[in-house]
Amino acid sequence: MNVDASIADDDLIAAFESAALPAEGWNHRAHVRVAFILARRECDFTTAIARMRAGLYALNIAHCVPDEPSRGYHETITVAFMRLIYAACARQLCPSSVDFCERHPELLKKDALLAYFSPERLASTGAKVLFIEPDLKPLPS
Repeated sequence: MNVDASIADDDLIAAFESAALPAEGWNHRAHVRVAFILARRECDFTTAIARMRAGLYALNIAHCVPDEPSRGYHETITVAFMRLIYAACARQLCPSSVDFCERHPELLKKDALLAYFSPERLASTGAKVLFIEPDLKPLPS
């Protein structure tokens, strides 16, 4: 399964939550699409984050991604992107994750969080393990 625009949201979220997505297709755009799907389907941010976290851990295991300082699951990046995606969803209704990505190209840039976090803060060990607030400007709540 290649993770591209031809994959319907229902199929994408099912593959994500069953850790069936291929490593070569699991890129930043796919992350944003899954986060949008969870944001749109979950009215509760905490539940959406829990589902995203569980899916990411499962995919990392399935793809044999080691948990190292510069690889593996990163709590601050996950929570911060989810907050940005939730805020974008609140501003504009999008019928699908593909449409969301087309309307929000700023979120498809991996460095989007650098408007909020200094590189040092985002790369810190503490930020990888626990969510830390940004040091440059606040994230949307």
